Amino acid sequence: MSAGRADFRVLFAGTPQTAVPSLEALVEAGFSVVAVLTRPDAPVGRKRILTPSPVAARAAELGIPVLHASRLTGEAGRETLDRIAALDLDAAAVVAYGALVPAAGLSLPRHGWVNLHFSLLPAYRGAAPVQHAIIAQEAVTGACVFQLEEGLDTGPVFSRLTRDLEPGETAGEVLADLAVTGARLLAQTLAGIQDGTARAEPQSGEPSLAPKLGQQDGHVDAGRPAAAVAARINGTTPEPGAWTLLAGSAPADGPVRIKLIGARPEPVSTPDEGAPDEDAPTAPRRAGDLVVGRTAVHLQCADGTIRLESVQPAGKKVMPAADWARGLPEGARFLTGSEEAR
Repeated sequence: MSAGRADFRVLFAGTPQTAVPSLEALVEAGFSVVAVLTRPDAPVGRKRILTPSPVAARAAELGIPVLHASRLTGEAGRETLDRIAALDLDAAAVVAYGALVPAAGLSLPRHGWVNLHFSLLPAYRGAAPVQHAIIAQEAVTGACVFQLEEGLDTGPVFSRLTRDLEPGETAGEVLADLAVTGARLLAQTLAGIQDGTARAEPQSGEPSLAPKLGQQDGHVDAGRPAAAVAARINGTTPEPGAWTLLAGSAPADGPVRIKLIGARPEPVSTPDEGAPDEDAPTAPRRAGDLVVGRTAVHLQCADGTIRLESVQPAGKKVMPAADWARGLPEGARFLTGSEEAR
């Protein structure tokens, strides 16, 4: 750690848990984190209790002053920018803060604002880069530290790292990993900016967008190819959540919503993992059929099967998919998109 790091005054802007490792990395590297900017307390849980953001909670533990702002525009935003200007900043570091920085704020720190973004820019600009990369079945993703400017994730890039996307990894797992490795990259980049050795290069390549996902983006259609179904489940886990509809064994039974948590393309290969020999279906399986074994449950898709990891029935806790499936009535299956449309 350079003895001069403590003379480099930094504002840290972030809100969710994925931003916490970056805040910790800057503190551990010896930078003078003079304040944290985060979104206001939000209601959490069934009782809707107002709760500080993970970044705000960690800043309080570290003894760092916290500025709360839902946006940096309008009258309230101007007041927040005035408070930021008074901090006499060398740089501001952003990790998933959740609001845009207007032109009036970009020039307040002497070295501007630098943003840790969880994609290989210019691919997947936007709020949900990891989720979209998994859904698109990318083989590689990564993180970039870039200079913030008025455009959406368009600024020149100082540094980047890459990592493979393994089959079966969820967006939550990938983000948790990138949060740690990206935090180190952010601290190293700020050190280079302070030392005058960091150089930002313009983004090159074809841009793509990764807007925030909504509830409908988590809808799983078993009638699609197995790889796409697994990617949809994993890319929307844990947020906004993957779900499908389960049809019962009798016509009077209406479909019920089931949350799916984790999956991987995998054939039914052994009696233990798939259906025991005596229970093997005698007719060809249809998309949406479940193949229930002693240790695993597989979902039949358009061109193959996927192994389901965990499920959460409506109003119940998360449980292993195989345990849940063994309690289903005969004939229970997931509806495909074409069946739901009828």
